[in-house]
Amino acid sequence: MNTYNILIVEDEKEIADAVEIYLKNQGYNVFKAYNGMEAIEIVEKTEIHLSIVDIMMPIMDGITFTMKVREKYNFPIIMLSAKSEEVDKIMGLNIGADDYITKPFKPLELLARVNSQLRRYTKYMNIKSSNDEIIEKNKNIYEIGGLELNDDTKEVSVDGNIVKLTPIEFKILALLMKNPGRVFPAEEIYERVWNEVAINTDTVMVHVRNIREKIELDSKNPRYLKVVWGVGYKIEKI
Repeated sequence: MNTYNILIVEDEKEIADAVEIYLKNQGYNVFKAYNGMEAIEIVEKTEIHLSIVDIMMPIMDGITFTMKVREKYNFPIIMLSAKSEEVDKIMGLNIGADDYITKPFKPLELLARVNSQLRRYTKYMNIKSSNDEIIEKNKNIYEIGGLELNDDTKEVSVDGNIVKLTPIEFKILALLMKNPGRVFPAEEIYERVWNEVAINTDTVMVHVRNIREKIELDSKNPRYLKVVWGVGYKIEKI
C-alpha cells in the first residue's frame, strides 16, 4: 500500500479545500464529501484508509457517520470540532473515533496526527499480507478464559464470537493480555500504544471503557478488564 486514500468530510468548503491541499502535498489521494451521507457513498465504493470528519454537518453529522462506518470498517477516524468542550471529544471517541483535533488547527499538527494514525493502521492491518498466506495457530494467540486475541489475524473473540475492535482498542487489549495480572498506569498505556509522551490520558479511559463494553457480558462487573483505582488497568488472570 504505497498511496493512501484519505476522505475529508467537512461542510465548510474553504476548510475542506485547505486540508485537501495539505494532504495532496504529502502525496495522499484525497476524496471530499460535504456531509455524512455523501461520505458513506464514497466509503462503500472506495477503499479508504483514513477519514477526517467534522462533527457538525447538515443531512448527516459526523457522529452518525462515524457510528455507521464502525458497523463495517476499521480505518482511523480523526474528528474535527469547532468546540473545545470535553464532551465533544469524549463523545467522538466513545462512538469509535481514534483521535480528535479542535478548530482552528495548525496544518502541521493535523498532518502529524494523520501520519501517526496511518502508521498505526498499517501496522495493525499488517498490510493484510494476502489471503493465500497461511497463518498457523501459534504463540501469537493469547487466551484468558473465554477471551482470545490473535496477534496474527488481528482478531478478538469472546466465547467463540468475534468482537470488532478499532486498531487502537486492539493494541491496548493486546498490551494488557500479553501481560496478564500486571497493572498498567494510563500514562504507560498511552506512551506504548500511541508512541507519544502522555499529556492527557482521558483518551485511554474512553478506549478502555469501549473495550469493556465489547468484551464483557456485564461491563459494570467485568470478568477480564479490571480497573485498579488510582493505579491503572489490568487483564485479570483466570
